[in-house]
Amino acid sequence: MTRTITMKTLLAACANDSFDDGIRIDAELEPIAGDGAPVKPAVYEGGVYQEDRRWASPSDDEATKVIVIDNVPSQANRLEEVLRRHREKIGNPEIVLDLSRFGNLPAHLPRQISSLEFPHRNADAYLRDALLDGTDFVKTDTGESIFGATAQTCGPLMAWFPQALIYGFWQSHLGKKRSNTKHARAWVSEIVGWKPAAQDTRVKGLKGDPLNLNTDEVLTSNPDDRLEWEIGKTKGTKSEKLSEIGHGQVPFMGADATAAAVSFARVTQRATLSFAQLRRVSLGDQRPDADAAARLLLVALGLHAHVLAFSRGFALRSGAELRPRSTTVTWLGASGDSRCEIGGAVESLALLRKAVAHARTAGVPLDGWDQEALRITPKPNLTKAIRATWPDLDA
Repeated sequence: MTRTITMKTLLAACANDSFDDGIRIDAELEPIAGDGAPVKPAVYEGGVYQEDRRWASPSDDEATKVIVIDNVPSQANRLEEVLRRHREKIGNPEIVLDLSRFGNLPAHLPRQISSLEFPHRNADAYLRDALLDGTDFVKTDTGESIFGATAQTCGPLMAWFPQALIYGFWQSHLGKKRSNTKHARAWVSEIVGWKPAAQDTRVKGLKGDPLNLNTDEVLTSNPDDRLEWEIGKTKGTKSEKLSEIGHGQVPFMGADATAAAVSFARVTQRATLSFAQLRRVSLGDQRPDADAAARLLLVALGLHAHVLAFSRGFALRSGAELRPRSTTVTWLGASGDSRCEIGGAVESLALLRKAVAHARTAGVPLDGWDQEALRITPKPNLTKAIRATWPDLDA
């Protein structure tokens, strides 16, 4: 029998006295081009993939070679990104670092950075090095509460950084004598390719040039601004080749060739939500019902993010477009495991909105929910670093 995940069942699972263990979501994925079509895994320093060996089944005689196509931290970032893009409907809190005064930033850089994009979430240096209405953010009531929060006193994070309580954080940018709080992620997700047909294939080719430009003379240019360059060596400047400024034919062979996409026997995604880890989350004021309400809200937010990000076709990177072919959701219960349904985006959003309403009634701090984004600006030291990194080349 398939059970439907409801607010009532989740609230009971989030209680201090619950013995339920969590939720597991398993999806069989296929490339947009069809089964066996190459998929591009994430490539790391040195042009290598994250290789591993996994047990496909406890009854297997030996482990199976796999490549992790998208690892746990990357999946968390994708879930946060979908929360950012759908914030208008969801109403989740957001703090925005406003960079609009930096008119010299190249077009490819953002004009603002969302708290749902901060690399270290509530522990990020961009948040530490910001001003709120002209005051150091860390010295404001909001900033001080966020930087002082822990999973066991989570009110400020529920109000402004609920994603940190789902995907984890480590407060490691305040100095050794200040807070160094850690909180492990409760939501773990990754995408794996099984039985790679090849693991060392490289994309070989030739970058062409219609005029086949070629010269033995050195060139002079500014690596920061290639609008101007000259043939010939100029004192105090860097000597370069035509290929370094975009001209000439350039072969990509051997170590210079990039790692290629890989054909897999299967591609799977597994996501798990741990109630045991969520039971570490508390408001710290001895209100079990409010604690359960806060955890319920985190579960609902995590489920909705997963549905938005992965319940339809999605693109991880160039050459890694996948779609779910089948999905199995398992309730890991105290009295045994059972199949369950979380529904689509409409159903998961409705569950989330009910969870928000219940959390408000229970007295969970939700200052930033259903509000305009809180806007902060760079402090003078961060401003100087930005301008030093991205000088105005037209000045």
